[in-house]
Parts: sequence; C-alpha cells; structure tokens
Amino acid sequence: MCMSIASTTTTCLFLIMESSSVFLFSVVSLLVLSELVQQSEARAFFVFGDSLVDSGNNNYLATTARADSPPYGIDYPTHRPTGRFSNGLNIPDIISERIGEEPTLPYLSPELQGERLFVGANFASAGIGILNDTGIQFLNIIRINQQLGYFQQYQERVSSLIGPDETQRLVNQALVLITLGGNDFVNNYYLVPFSARSREFSLPDYVQYIISEYKKILARLYDLGARRVLVTGTGPLGCVPTELALRSPNGECAAELQRAANLFNPQLEQVLNELNSDAGSDVFVTANAFRMHMDFISNPQAYGFVTSKVACCGQGAYNGVGLCTIASNLCPNRDIYAFWDAFHPTERANRIIVSRFVTGSSEYMSPMNLSTIMALDART
Repeated sequence: MCMSIASTTTTCLFLIMESSSVFLFSVVSLLVLSELVQQSEARAFFVFGDSLVDSGNNNYLATTARADSPPYGIDYPTHRPTGRFSNGLNIPDIISERIGEEPTLPYLSPELQGERLFVGANFASAGIGILNDTGIQFLNIIRINQQLGYFQQYQERVSSLIGPDETQRLVNQALVLITLGGNDFVNNYYLVPFSARSREFSLPDYVQYIISEYKKILARLYDLGARRVLVTGTGPLGCVPTELALRSPNGECAAELQRAANLFNPQLEQVLNELNSDAGSDVFVTANAFRMHMDFISNPQAYGFVTSKVACCGQGAYNGVGLCTIASNLCPNRDIYAFWDAFHPTERANRIIVSRFVTGSSEYMSPMNLSTIMALDART
C-alpha cells in the first residue's frame, strides 16, 4: 500500500502502473485462451492408416512410398502433387468436405501449428500395415504404433494451448478414421512367392493373427481418447490393376486375394462388435470397403466409368505394372476411370465411396452411417 508522502509518489505511480499492466495482461491472456477454446469446439478429425488415406506425411520421410511427383495431384485444386495417392482429393479430404471442415494437415507438416491443430491431424503413412514387418521394402515409414505415439504427442501440444480438460473434450468428440490391413496381404503375405509370413502361417491362421494384432491397436486408440472411430475393412484386393496384371490371365479378380479379404473383413467386424460391447457404446463403426468398391468394379458403366480394370496412370497390362510416373500412360479424363494408379481409386471413385460412408445402409456402414453419427452427436 502506498503512503501519501511526496518522496514515495514515483514509487506509488510505478506500483499502480505495474498492477494495471499485470491486470491488462491477465485479461488479454484470458481473452486469447477463450478464443482458442472456442476455435477448438469445431469437430476435429483424425486419420490413421496407409496410402489410401495418407495426405502427404511420406513427403517428409526418406522412403520410396511417395506420391510427390507428377502426374499425382493433376486434378487437385493446385494441380500439383501433394503426397496424396490420387489424381485429386482422397477419402479424408472428401469426408472433411462433407462434415463442413477444412482438410486435416499431415502431422509432419510444418504448417500444423497453433489453431490449425484444432482441425485435427492426419497421421497416415503409405506402405504401413497392422504388422511392423509389413512394408519393410519402403524403408522409413510411420508404422501404426508410431502414428499412435504421434497422436499422444499431438494431445500434449494441444494441451499446452488450451489445457488438458479442453484437449480431452476435443479428442473425445472428434471423428476418427483408420484404414489398415490391405498392405498386410499385398505388401507382406503375398508380396513374393513363399514369403516369410506365408511360410509361417496358413492364410486363415495369418488372418486370425493380424486381426488379433489389430484389436490391440484399436484398444489403444480407445485408451488415447477416440470415441467415434470409422474402421474400414479391406477392399477387393484381387481386383486392383496391379493384381490383375500379376495374377489374372483372364481379367477376373484374383481369387486368392479375394479370399483373403473375405476372411479378414467378417473377423474385423466381429472384433469391432466385441470392442463396442466392452466400451458399452458404439465407438467403432464398420465401413464395408469391399462392398463399396465392388459396386463400381462389378458394374462400372452404372457409375459412369468406362473401365474398372485399367488404371488411368501406369504401364503394362491394365496399366498395373510399376509406378505411376511422368513417363507413364495417362488417361485424358480421370472421371471415367475407377482406378487412378495400380492400387488407388480416382477422386471420383473416392467420392462414391464417401457417399456410402455418409448415407449408406447397414450393408455399407454398421451400426450407423456418418449422417446418423453427426445427427446423434449434435444432440449431446
């Protein structure tokens, strides 16, 4: 407290000014924090998985599994390659579009800072699988346990901005997409004849093994706070252009890879039901990627495609041999091809797939589709 003595007047003024400055700083800090919390109240979106959902993390890694060169991105808004394995937008981009949010940035992007973190993050990395030995030929990729580690790190970063309670709310209310499993077959079990895993396991035993490992991954995702998780099964692995080129003398889907998908998908759905039962709520939602793809693969003309066998970009039989590069065959109209390259759908095919996510019946989405999820969660 200041005394009314002339010699202390300067000291009093200084103390009053210092108190005012502290008060003003506190008010400004509270206003900034309040604004950050408000920005974090939009629904975040997190993505885990492989090249079907990677939005560019592998651009920042020393790996051969990358899509950072033309003609990738030819139909992206910038008409430049972004690291997405697509001619344009991929499935996460279109889901973000449908739920009214901006696309999530790759977690390794230096742009993912500050308020951009509240949109969510994409942790996916091309080439990975459920197992750590899947995709070893691609060298430095973000395996699923590391993706989950980054998710934990992400939460620490956000907590430093808005505090742990608001961060937990953001994560609990977020939408999550995870896509795994395909590479465990095409880039592991069936990668080469007599692969290590095929000598270790019969196909049914291998499926049972990777499903048990996947269950652990999903349980950890739940432990990290995920409460609305879209889980895609594998697509029709034997029908992609590269497998037609390698294994199909008559253009029919490769039977052994189709068998693998048909063993994997029902067991995955069973595991998701078990996890939901343990959680006491519908945390995990099955997305039947096999059925979604087979609709336009089995009847491409009904969806406006001229072919579901030949890739737009590539070379060799079905344009399914080797990589999509600037020297590859390139179709002039990507909208009439179901497959962009040897493995991945075009943006237009991705839009058909996401439409099933959003409004599909129980044959496509179980126990509910994305529209139902959004409506239910808007009430809570």
